[in-house]
Amino acid sequence: MPVLSPSSSTFFVFTCFFIIFFVTINSTSCLAITTNATRRPRQISVNYYAKSCPQVEQLIGSITSQQFKEAPVSAPATIRLFFHDCFVEGCDASILIETKPGSTVLAEKDAEENKDLRTEGFDTVTRAKTLVESKCPGIVSCADVLAIAARDFIHLAGGPYYPVKKGRWDGKISMASRVAYNLPYANSSVDQQIKIFSSKGLTIQDLVVLSGAHTIGFAHCKNFLDRLYNYKGTKQADPSIDPRLLKALKMSCPQVGGNVDIVAPFDVTTPFVFDHAYYGNLQSKLGLLSSDQALFLDPRTKPIVQYFGQDKAKFFQAFSAAMDKMGSIGVKRGRRHGEKRKVCSMHL
Repeated sequence: MPVLSPSSSTFFVFTCFFIIFFVTINSTSCLAITTNATRRPRQISVNYYAKSCPQVEQLIGSITSQQFKEAPVSAPATIRLFFHDCFVEGCDASILIETKPGSTVLAEKDAEENKDLRTEGFDTVTRAKTLVESKCPGIVSCADVLAIAARDFIHLAGGPYYPVKKGRWDGKISMASRVAYNLPYANSSVDQQIKIFSSKGLTIQDLVVLSGAHTIGFAHCKNFLDRLYNYKGTKQADPSIDPRLLKALKMSCPQVGGNVDIVAPFDVTTPFVFDHAYYGNLQSKLGLLSSDQALFLDPRTKPIVQYFGQDKAKFFQAFSAAMDKMGSIGVKRGRRHGEKRKVCSMHL
């Protein structure tokens, strides 16, 4: 596939945009599978609420569309929130629980790895859940609200619209201590990423496909600073980063004393559009995170990057399937393992 090279004007726009973007936007990383041995009288399904709350998707959609207009950053924030939820304890809304005042046991939300999660993601779920509760009290789980909202934002940003299976219950466990070893990091190697994804029942292709969510969103400087100044302890920049991008990033992210609120887009070519440009960027050495760029350098993942860089339709199809697969990780069913919270931030 021919390499995609942005014009110099693209870089000028990106550099200016990057320098003045002093908002706390989304940061890095992408996302232990648990099995439920108990009986499941009803599995998750697209039509789970057909009788009990048939308007659930329309209700949530009214909130996500409004949020997208008012705060576009709600899209990557909510998508990332869903990833982080599913990769720790399964897709059970445990990421939404707040630590009880005075408690020495921190909830997932307060783990160091989750401190950069944007409030817009949490706010979206809270608003949607409140509306759903007013129409269908005690019926729809927070976990399902989050899954539907993530799908809505993907579509609103230009990505695929896919059916969301429903019927998840909310988890009863939310512990910060279980977060670190379940999430990949901005500097994770391909081996480390494959290991984590495999532990969730996800394949190498799923890894590359779901990483494509970095077609929208932003990362704080701290997540890629080593790539700019001290890659793998060499005191040099990462040789796999395009020199023009390196220069632009260094202008906004000094080695010391920089503004902690500065962010850079994952996708420097179409940062606000959910498309397949992410894969073309990797082939042009324009990946922001080391963990992203590594996917084009590893022979196991490089062909997949090239394949999706050539065909947006194929990427959308694969992404929809991978989101469905990820959305089924560690699903809780029944009162023994789950609950239906009325307020997503509090256990019953």
